[in-house]
Amino acid sequence: MSTDSKQDPRYLQKPADTEIPTQEHIDEAERCGFQCHAKAAKVRLEELFPGIVASLTVAAAATFLSDHYGAPTMLFALLLGMAFRFLSEESKAIAGIQFASTTILRIGVAFLGMRITIDQILSLGAGPMAMVVGSVFLTILFGLGLSKAMGRGKRFGVLTGGSVGICGASAALAIAAILPKDEYSERNTIFTVISVTALSTLAMILYPVIVDQFGLNDEAAGVFLGGTIHDVAQVVGAGYSVSDKTGDTATFIKLLRVAMLVPAVFTLSLIFHTRVSGDGSKVGRFVLPPFIIFFILLVGLNSTGVTPEPVRQFIVDTSRWCLVTAIAALGMKTSLKALFDVGWKPVSIIVAETVFLACLVLGAIYWMA
Repeated sequence: MSTDSKQDPRYLQKPADTEIPTQEHIDEAERCGFQCHAKAAKVRLEELFPGIVASLTVAAAATFLSDHYGAPTMLFALLLGMAFRFLSEESKAIAGIQFASTTILRIGVAFLGMRITIDQILSLGAGPMAMVVGSVFLTILFGLGLSKAMGRGKRFGVLTGGSVGICGASAALAIAAILPKDEYSERNTIFTVISVTALSTLAMILYPVIVDQFGLNDEAAGVFLGGTIHDVAQVVGAGYSVSDKTGDTATFIKLLRVAMLVPAVFTLSLIFHTRVSGDGSKVGRFVLPPFIIFFILLVGLNSTGVTPEPVRQFIVDTSRWCLVTAIAALGMKTSLKALFDVGWKPVSIIVAETVFLACLVLGAIYWMA
């Protein structure tokens, strides 16, 4: 090898590539890694701060109005949030509002486990559980048949029927991931998410009135609200606006519906013979969301009676604040106008599915009674 070739930068850099790092190098890298994580966390906090503060402020105002005027806190939070919808269109607040309406909501629902015991669950009996399974299955079939009859295709019917029957926007996104793709897939998914969110918000306001008109007791009202309203947030809002017992029952019934997402998505993936995403990669398996797992664990912990009452009450109060904050953020994101920006057929299909589910659950409640 010539002297010139030895001076080639490639040869001069080679020893550095094979150099064994010393403990000093490792410590420096760890310090740098910690600093990088800290800076990233700081940037993320600054990004979320405006939206979270806005949501908390609306939640505090809703709590104040509820304490002084007696109306449901959740309803005040929703209506005040809708009045501040422009904040969800402001770039500085968007991330925080989204975080409040999703992550803070899940934290609040998980902490609700400290309000419920296994004895309360067993007291419901097998009837409500059978009702949940049957209503999900029949709603998907109804949506499939109605969509085909109106010329919208079976995929649209499965997508909307599954989102109405199971858990709203979350179900829509999960089902859309396993349906075969076409040129209308993205549009149908966006429409379904907007529609079930808007209809779920309307249901949160109207269904407690229906419960009162039919004279349902607290437990039956919880079964109806948890078995019919699309999204978890609105179920919680509607349930606890009636009574604490109604809210507890509605939350449990709703989480049973959410748990149906796993077998429903798995079954649909087998039916449509596809597990491939739009970019050609395999779609990962679906598991229970972590907040449901924590909810179940806290129900078990609360059932043992070992949690000190001050600790249990602190978790319950934290849950309440998380949920009111999430409802306020959800109100900021709600656009009823967007529901009417599409044709009448898709709207009529998803409204019909919603009415079908409500009638089905109401009929099941009277049959079980």
